[in-house]
Amino acid sequence: MTAVDTLPSLVDILEPDLSLVFCGINPGIRAASTGHHFAGRSNRFWRVVHLAGFTPEQIRPEDDRTLLQYGCGLTAVVPRPTASAAELSRAEIEMAGDDFRRKIEHYAPRHIAFLGKMALSAISGTRDIEWGLQTKPFGGARAWVLPNPSGLNRSFDLDALVASYREVRIALTSGS
Repeated sequence: MTAVDTLPSLVDILEPDLSLVFCGINPGIRAASTGHHFAGRSNRFWRVVHLAGFTPEQIRPEDDRTLLQYGCGLTAVVPRPTASAAELSRAEIEMAGDDFRRKIEHYAPRHIAFLGKMALSAISGTRDIEWGLQTKPFGGARAWVLPNPSGLNRSFDLDALVASYREVRIALTSGS
């Protein structure tokens, strides 16, 4: 057994009827070890969420629960922490899918934003996932796919991330 195997899973930050739930693939090692979402030094989530207009100031990972004040929550499809989501098998994500869908149905957010295509692709069995608003809801929520803000994702610079996340915020404020 490795030190990673003994890390606790990260506690969801959820409550019923949120406007939006941000959904990561799984917790990173630093997030799991600190007990706070998106705590990795190179993760851009908190900066992007602020710059996209979800929060009036940049939240620190240790204050992650304050995101609820803005109608948003945080969860992950797979609870097992890893150094990189690439360490998860497609089968592991697929197996987590039914429980995850039930969780979303239970909390009933209006929107869910998958951070990256990997999890939704595995859960839905759909290979060709587009960025942005999806045609099918997930667990009763309008589903979005946004670029993963991980520092390991160099395909999207900060401006591209902010623009993608801002699209969701605008849809929420317009009542879409």
